[in-house]
Amino acid sequence: MNKLKNKGRELSPNQRDELLGTLKSRFEKHPNRHLGLDWAEVQARLEASAAKLWSLHEMEGTGGEPDVVGQDKKSGEFVFMDCAPESPAGRRSVCFDRGGWLSRKEARPKHTAIDMATEMGIALLTEAEYLALQELGEFDTKTSSWIRTPADFRDQGGALWGGRSFGRVFIGCNGAQSYFAARGFRGVLRV
Repeated sequence: MNKLKNKGRELSPNQRDELLGTLKSRFEKHPNRHLGLDWAEVQARLEASAAKLWSLHEMEGTGGEPDVVGQDKKSGEFVFMDCAPESPAGRRSVCFDRGGWLSRKEARPKHTAIDMATEMGIALLTEAEYLALQELGEFDTKTSSWIRTPADFRDQGGALWGGRSFGRVFIGCNGAQSYFAARGFRGVLRV
């Protein structure tokens, strides 16, 4: 399986500044995603965590368009999710996990959603997180996204995905070994 290409988990000063500029611009463009939150506080947390900035850079680089969608009331962490209109283009055509990938006898994709998310330092959205994201806009109208799957369900060979069609949000399932050109995954990162 191919590894994501990186030369360490730290951004150059130019990459850092460019990413912060992109994130700030997106934050200002979509205030409905993070009502009552202040960019200066978000930026201060980001600047204090090189590893989280690197993960956001990976999310951005694979087409995720990460944005702040809330703040954890207990920990104070800001919650970033992929807010690209469609499932991130750089993360499509992937099986759900390594078990699904290994069960394919032929035509294996290059990667899995779980392995790729782990390499990026992020997690797949849970079903609740996916549904909450869909409250902020219309996502995955032409694509679908693998979502975190409960172990008891995964143990039976299945994996969950989410999408939106005809104005409704759907949660569906497929075998974890399946992959589709229009299915990727969305990530979440807490900073």
